[in-house]
Amino acid sequence: WRFRTSAQWREMPAEFGPWPTVYGRFRVWRNTGVFTALLEGLIAEAARRGRTDLSLVSVDSTTVRAHHDAAGMQVDREVLDALEEAAAEEEQARQKGGGARGRNGQDSASDPGREERRRVRRRHRLRLREALLGRSRGGLTSKIHLAADRRCRPLAFVLTAGQAADSPQFIPVLNKIRVRLPVGRPRTRPGAVAADKAYSSRGNRSYLRKRGIKAVIPEKKDQAANRTKKGSRGGRPVSHDADLYKERNTIERLINRLKDWRGIATRFDKTPESYLAGLELRASMIWIEDLLRAAD
Repeated sequence: WRFRTSAQWREMPAEFGPWPTVYGRFRVWRNTGVFTALLEGLIAEAARRGRTDLSLVSVDSTTVRAHHDAAGMQVDREVLDALEEAAAEEEQARQKGGGARGRNGQDSASDPGREERRRVRRRHRLRLREALLGRSRGGLTSKIHLAADRRCRPLAFVLTAGQAADSPQFIPVLNKIRVRLPVGRPRTRPGAVAADKAYSSRGNRSYLRKRGIKAVIPEKKDQAANRTKKGSRGGRPVSHDADLYKERNTIERLINRLKDWRGIATRFDKTPESYLAGLELRASMIWIEDLLRAAD
């Protein structure tokens, strides 16, 4: 109910019980991995019934706007101090010359409060980074990187800040695919992977080739131009199955189904763990609906 309506825990109807009790149970289940185990168990049950289809897996991402209340995650003081110290060391390593100077070239010694203001802003950025929140012109955002099977069912999720690029999360998403089978080892290797041009990189293609997975990823124009410019040294043209690529719409449809729940379409949760738990719960409901339809 909470993720479907995006309402506050305090507004929960009385028939569900006292909201502190429900919220406390949710936190226990979240911290002990109950929602993750539920999703994995449903995928395993679907595999037992022959309802999973890893012949083609589609990968994509979607940006989620975050409510301003989501920026209030508390970070342990010791953890925040350690992160701040590491960030300060990185900043000092980038600086050149003697003292720290502002944008107008003024030495920080002439403005005693400047260093404290920088420290406050730095700690705020660190809190956002720990909460997997990114800031852009549109406000605070998070990004869901996900994989779907050929029948538009969710397989794996990775949550990052909103400004994170898509291509670096391609391999982490595929590495999280794990379908338990009735007999033998879990299946982790799809037959083919479809993704848009944002995932066209040498590293991603090499990863798929080493694992024996067919890449259904169109080549970027600049990559094709550079390869052609090098002539025979540029390597072979990238093979691309245009007909199979048309089935990549399954990931777009899955994103729309996930965002049917208002608590998923907009992030209201302060901690990334709570939002991921809601995402896994929504994914579990999609698998349950599919299993019920197959049973009819």
